[in-house]
Amino acid sequence: MDFTALFKPDTVAVVGVSLANDRHPANVIYNKVHLRYPVKAYPVNPRGGVFKREPVFRSVGEIPGGVDLAVIAVRADLVPQTLADCIASGAGGAVIVSGGFAESGRPDLQERITAMAHAAGFPFIGPNCLGIYSPGKFDTFFLPGERLVRPGAGAVGFVSQSGGVLVDQMVKFTEQGLGLSLAVSIGNKALIRETELLRYLADDPQTRVIAFYVEGFGRNEGRAFVEQAAAIAKPVVVLKAGKTAEGIRAVSSHTASLAGDYKVFSDVLAQHGIAEARSEFELTCFCESLSHYPRGIEGNVGVITVSGGHGALASDICSDLGLRLPRLSEAVQAELRAGLSASIRDIASLGNPVDLTGSSADEDFEAAVGVLGRAPEVDCLLLLLLPYSPGISSDLGARLSDVHQQTGKPLVAYVPHVEKYRILIEGFELNNVPVAASIDGAAFMVEAMRRCRPCSLPKP
Repeated sequence: MDFTALFKPDTVAVVGVSLANDRHPANVIYNKVHLRYPVKAYPVNPRGGVFKREPVFRSVGEIPGGVDLAVIAVRADLVPQTLADCIASGAGGAVIVSGGFAESGRPDLQERITAMAHAAGFPFIGPNCLGIYSPGKFDTFFLPGERLVRPGAGAVGFVSQSGGVLVDQMVKFTEQGLGLSLAVSIGNKALIRETELLRYLADDPQTRVIAFYVEGFGRNEGRAFVEQAAAIAKPVVVLKAGKTAEGIRAVSSHTASLAGDYKVFSDVLAQHGIAEARSEFELTCFCESLSHYPRGIEGNVGVITVSGGHGALASDICSDLGLRLPRLSEAVQAELRAGLSASIRDIASLGNPVDLTGSSADEDFEAAVGVLGRAPEVDCLLLLLLPYSPGISSDLGARLSDVHQQTGKPLVAYVPHVEKYRILIEGFELNNVPVAASIDGAAFMVEAMRRCRPCSLPKP
């Protein structure tokens, strides 16, 4: 199936627009698409009429010239006829927002629309979903535009079985300054499923990392997903629900999914180098990190800090995650000491973490990043910056990014995310260095790279 009309439409029909209830989901979708996005939107209702000075078409087939995408927001029992009209009129695809299918005990109705679409080669997302968000182009969410938090265009493609998780994750991405190439809420995923979207995003030049919120798979589908994810060049991140008996029951009632054996699924993800995020926070950190550094690392971390306390906290967090902080060799420590300014040369601690103390200046950080960037003991640098330290300037982010680019070793920074330090943060971000708002977040960004490295699990 060709997904171009689904994800890059020029024309959108919204089916189900009400002339009496402006809070109807179809009205919310139409108003937003019509007023906010550079696509042509058409309202559709079998009664016809006029809606906000625009003619209301009685069916998708009545729209002159046809449409690329139909957004269907009608009662479940009306969906089959609406879908048949879309297929007959030559529409390119559909998003079925409507609920009332397998998730509420009507698998027969879901199977009916799926069979129709299969026979016609007609792609649709859903049912029981929010649909598609394409930054700056369109979205099919039945949520008021003024309440949505919209990430800008970026490198992450995100596929979610839950519309609520998707919308909440969009807030977290925005807070982190992380952009989306495409976001899709697939709901019951009656036709288009994770594997089809994985293929599409693997070929999408705007997407550098692919993330999934997964509730469950059909029989043998989980294996196919993992094998396909492992075969593509882009990093894949998975957040899985249904880990406990209670979670499995919730998954079944939400999208009628089979949650499967979580332990087996988790182990298989690790074996194939697919990064499993265990919380929404990890998912955000992983996507940020892997959009900059798609390759895996062993997990030997060199920590550079201005505060001994921050270094100790980072050491504990990294150790708990399974990351290692190897002690630096005498030769590396000697090179480090020689490059430091005279004021801190005798008081800095250089074993790993490298504590440059509160008396350090920009030049000391440049020297440390340069030396550790060449040190064979570590394969990633974790930098803990406290911008209120008097020797640190607002230019340090850009200066360290320049040193980092010369060595090529992954660098992750922690800087408190407040407006006062925005210039320092942008110095990193504009040079493709990820910046976390907490020490935990920075450690998770490093852990993302380790989890993307395939491992051999011990035999039971």
